[in-house]
Amino acid sequence: MSDQKNDAGTSPANAPAKDPKKKEDQKKKDDEDLSEEDLALKQQLELYVERVQDSDPGLQKVALESMRHEIRTSTSSMTSVPKPLKFLRPHYGTLKAFYETMPESDLKKYLADILSVLALTMSAEGERESLKYRLLGSEGDIGSWGHEYVRNLAGEIAQEYGKRQSEEAAIEDLMELVQQIVSFHMKHNAEPEAVDLLMEVEDLDLLIEHVDKTNFKRTCLYLTSAARYLPGPDDMLVLDIAYTIYLKFEEFASALQIALSLDNMQHVRQVFRSCDNQLKKMQFCYILARHGITFELDDDMVADDDERETLQDIINNTKLSESYLTLARDIEVMEPKSPEDIYKAHLLDGRASAGASVDSARQNLAATFVNAFVNAGFGQDKLMTAPADSSIGGSSGNWLFKNKEHGKTSAAASLGMILLWDVDSGLAQIDKYFHSNDNHVIAGALLGVGIVNCGVKNDCDPALALLSDYISKEDSSVRIGAIMGLGIAYAGAQNEQIRSSLTLILNDAKAPLDVIAFTAISLGLIYVGSCNEEVAQAIIFALMDRSESELGEPLTRLLPLALGLLYLGKQERVEATAEVSKTFNEKIRKYCDMTLLSCAYAGTGNVLKVQNLLGHCAQHLEKGETHQGPAVLGIAMVAMAEELGLDMSIRSLEHLLQYGEQNIRRAVPLALGLLCISNPKVNVMDTLSRLSHDSDSEVAMAAVISLGLIGAGTNNARIAGMLRNLSSYYYKDASLLFCVRIAQGLVHLGKGLLTLNPYHSDRFLLSPTALAGLVTMLHACLDMKAMVLGKYHYVLYFIVLAMQPRMLMTVDENLKPLSVPVRVGQAVDVVGQAGRPKTITGFQTHSTPVLLAAGDRAELATEKYIPLSPILEGHVILKENPDYREDS
Repeated sequence: MSDQKNDAGTSPANAPAKDPKKKEDQKKKDDEDLSEEDLALKQQLELYVERVQDSDPGLQKVALESMRHEIRTSTSSMTSVPKPLKFLRPHYGTLKAFYETMPESDLKKYLADILSVLALTMSAEGERESLKYRLLGSEGDIGSWGHEYVRNLAGEIAQEYGKRQSEEAAIEDLMELVQQIVSFHMKHNAEPEAVDLLMEVEDLDLLIEHVDKTNFKRTCLYLTSAARYLPGPDDMLVLDIAYTIYLKFEEFASALQIALSLDNMQHVRQVFRSCDNQLKKMQFCYILARHGITFELDDDMVADDDERETLQDIINNTKLSESYLTLARDIEVMEPKSPEDIYKAHLLDGRASAGASVDSARQNLAATFVNAFVNAGFGQDKLMTAPADSSIGGSSGNWLFKNKEHGKTSAAASLGMILLWDVDSGLAQIDKYFHSNDNHVIAGALLGVGIVNCGVKNDCDPALALLSDYISKEDSSVRIGAIMGLGIAYAGAQNEQIRSSLTLILNDAKAPLDVIAFTAISLGLIYVGSCNEEVAQAIIFALMDRSESELGEPLTRLLPLALGLLYLGKQERVEATAEVSKTFNEKIRKYCDMTLLSCAYAGTGNVLKVQNLLGHCAQHLEKGETHQGPAVLGIAMVAMAEELGLDMSIRSLEHLLQYGEQNIRRAVPLALGLLCISNPKVNVMDTLSRLSHDSDSEVAMAAVISLGLIGAGTNNARIAGMLRNLSSYYYKDASLLFCVRIAQGLVHLGKGLLTLNPYHSDRFLLSPTALAGLVTMLHACLDMKAMVLGKYHYVLYFIVLAMQPRMLMTVDENLKPLSVPVRVGQAVDVVGQAGRPKTITGFQTHSTPVLLAAGDRAELATEKYIPLSPILEGHVILKENPDYREDS
């Protein structure tokens, strides 16, 4: 190291001078350009340089101190190179050479400090001289030399650290400097720079002791947003640090959100134990309920039994239906809507409206779905729930029998969707179908029971009690109804009792293929993201037992998906299962591989996995290869994690449309639908509109369904118009018309009060059950003709798992709705910005409850209350602000 220093130190000084005459002239000319002040300063500094090299240490000291004073006083503004640094540039080499000759002393350290600052503008790229002299200099306060100097040092430390790590050299001296720099940055509102430096030197734990009450929120905001762009396992570490900081400052709700993002139940329990405020705990429960996970409170977390019961009720979503109806009443949309109100056939020209009046079974089935989607959760409609004054079983019985065979299943199940979340009333109204002689009706009633219980837990487990008797009946449609009902009602619950009874069906050699497929999917949903070995084993054996002919069936492809759901978002924990999948029959092997990969990395934004999946899509294959469909969906599943990746993948998908084979083009619209779900982006809308007129009917169908998905629950007028026009364009094509109707139902989902977006809490948390429901439905849509247009149209009901009110409901301390003014506007990303920037733009002020569109954010417009949740979404408890004074 010392030789290097000498070389570095002496080389500029020994450089041969250019023609001396020219140099003199140039110097004179420069001097003339300078103002008198500058000239005086320049001569002064040149004098100091000479004095520094004097043999008298006293003179040296005075000269060094004067030079230091000049530099320090001038580094205040950093718009241009400070004058002293500029004038000392020619002498940098001289000073460096002299430094090498000095004996060890305080003066030598003093000069090293000055050289370190001069190196800021003088040092050659990659030499890291500023750092070198800093480490040789005195242990002074680095901040006094200015921000730019500290920033430059931080950059050099990062490079030096990397070099020393590779050489395995000691880094103690660097870490001392890092301590100083971090504390300087944290005091001067440069939290992002402190975090960046600590990430470079892999020591984020240092952060915890440097944050204080004033800057911890900004620091954590930067950490959580940086985590999206970091490769694993770094992202987990960063979130862990943010979690620790939030706990340290008792910002429990934010800590809970990070715990959920890490999917760490230990952390969630710790948040409950650390907090002793009952109101705050209620808010945590609302966050857990919105996230859709099953969570049992114990004595440690909440000591009082009554309080615990209240909290458990919130987690179990028992009051969700009530809140949703409060919202509907407030917005005045309680009036039930019929499918005709949605189709608006009167707005079209003659031919289409003539076709609409024909009473075909397929059109009635479409109307069943539209009716279910539009009136979802409202508890009343014009087809299934009879008006009170007509005789018992009035219109509802009639509508049911306007559907054929398996159509009756969906019709009966639609009652569950209309009474969504309202368990008591729902079970009472569905009960009448259990006494039917028609197996299809019974199957629908069973599925309806599952749908009513979706996302709502209950101590007495009504769904389990009702459905478990039917899963081993003779008739396969009844069995599927019961099994799918269990999957929807207990998604994410990891219920052992259901596991044991469903795994028996999977291992039953006599069970028909469709029963096996739906059993696997239900197990996948109940154990979503759990990595449960036993369920995985059961599904793997079921896959291995399939015959050659069965492996070609579209239904068989639900088995690999079920396996993937077990590892949803769990990244490398899928690897053992992925190895096993390499031993499957080659007909299903690649399909399984793609599905596992895309599920395991869903919502992680992992760029390498997106590249991998794109690579598989780039191959031009023989006909009959099916694995590219899930690969295309996989791109959307992985990239939906953050906005940047999302926009990039939309572009990649447009390339696939141009160059891909037909089987890829059929999946692209569905992938676009998933990326912009309930968020109608104009560019995607236009692409899908173009594809909805594609010559390949499968592509057109997928595009039409996706138009419904991107507009789901938004009442988007432009999409509604497109779909109306498509309904007249395809009035002769029954299959496509069916898809148009489904899409129309989706756009008006819950009369515009619901969303299908699996992301919530400012796009920070991804609800695993919601994503699982969407992915299952999209995988079924990869083969429209066999599944959705065949006799398995009830797979469309899987999206009930993702349906959530897109509301902000503020409640008081007794959990009663409380109307307060809020500002709702487009969310603005303020990470790392100075000061207190506005977090929303273009806002309007409304009174709660209000609807939040995709990308909207709300903030309270009054100081009277304090929200207990950092993010205003879903249910937010407000407590009165004790310091509030009304202006008299």
